[in-house]
Amino acid sequence: MKKLLLFFLVFIVLFQHSKLTAQDNRGQYPTLLRNGFFEVNIGYINYPFSVKQLEPGYTVESIQVPHTAVRINLGYNFNEYFSFILGYMRPILWVRYKNVNGDGRNHPVFMNVGSTTLKGELPFGEKFSIYGEGGMGLITRSGFHVSNEPDQIIVKDATFATVLMGAGIKYKPNARWGIMLNTAYTPPHSKTDQPRTTFFSAGFSFAMKPLPVEKVEASENSKYIFPHNMIQLCYTTNAFGYGVNNFVSEGKIPIFWGGKAEVRSGISVHYQRNVFHTRKTFALDWGASFSYYKTENTEENFWALSLFPVFRFTVLHLSPFDLYFNYSLAGPTFISDIDIDGEETGPKFTFQDFMGMGFFFGKTRKINAEIRIAHYSNGNLFPQNAGVKIPLTFNMGYTF
Repeated sequence: MKKLLLFFLVFIVLFQHSKLTAQDNRGQYPTLLRNGFFEVNIGYINYPFSVKQLEPGYTVESIQVPHTAVRINLGYNFNEYFSFILGYMRPILWVRYKNVNGDGRNHPVFMNVGSTTLKGELPFGEKFSIYGEGGMGLITRSGFHVSNEPDQIIVKDATFATVLMGAGIKYKPNARWGIMLNTAYTPPHSKTDQPRTTFFSAGFSFAMKPLPVEKVEASENSKYIFPHNMIQLCYTTNAFGYGVNNFVSEGKIPIFWGGKAEVRSGISVHYQRNVFHTRKTFALDWGASFSYYKTENTEENFWALSLFPVFRFTVLHLSPFDLYFNYSLAGPTFISDIDIDGEETGPKFTFQDFMGMGFFFGKTRKINAEIRIAHYSNGNLFPQNAGVKIPLTFNMGYTF
């Protein structure tokens, strides 16, 4: 009950804040996001995994260490010299131990690095700057065990705090966009036999500086309708299978996530409030949801409470309807169980993600219909992270 009360307290704070920022100024970035920024980097990662990570008595034929990785940062600029960053770094493909003790299998080791750092930036010339960052890294490694014998560990799980350091150079063609070359480093951790991590990358940044008055007015006076509030009633079913989930999570260019735990059916209530929109295409909503599900294999029930952002892109405006696609990620969630559908899904704190498409109907766009898929996982912040796969969900909504 305390967790439920805390959830609604946080939601009320967000709702009241969004109410203030969304009343007459939805063409401007919300206050919480002004002077914020995000960075996307892709490059070469190296962590020399070896036989040292194997428990005694095990041998391996080969170890594959893929080197392509990404790092995504969310930050806030205190001024032009100093900023705060939350980062998430992981390889595109996982390390794999092949043929352990002749078992003929290919065993993945999942590993990622979360970080909280401070960055100092020193401009030189009109468009260039150099920077350094330092702070705490959180490394999570999910090892593996002998098949069907969870007590027979081959590579141990590990979660520990460490130091993360980095440096780079940035070219800024204008006040909002930047192009970067950078590096990040975490030292080895002898207690868990975790090797050092070195990352070299290139990427871009975008700063959400307050928009000029003329652009704000153009968005707020747009002829297109962006509803202030929306409530949806949702029904989830696997009657159509998990083909959509698998297609977007297992293809050559995965854009979403699957999950070992599978949901059979469920019901949900979603509330969303728009806090920002452009003149025609993009909208940002804050949302909250309660979901109740039944799993596929074990037929157990569980529930989830979530807060989340929604990025919505309206691709077609016609007289009878608007067509949009949406994407939500990393919505903080309290989930009722830690083992779902016979899988270890990790702690009760997790994240909700969903993607879908939908319509607003009518002259004032009061009616909404949407279809989506969803996913719960903790982003490998914890070693136990089987993930929960939510199949097609059909939503009917009303806006006001």
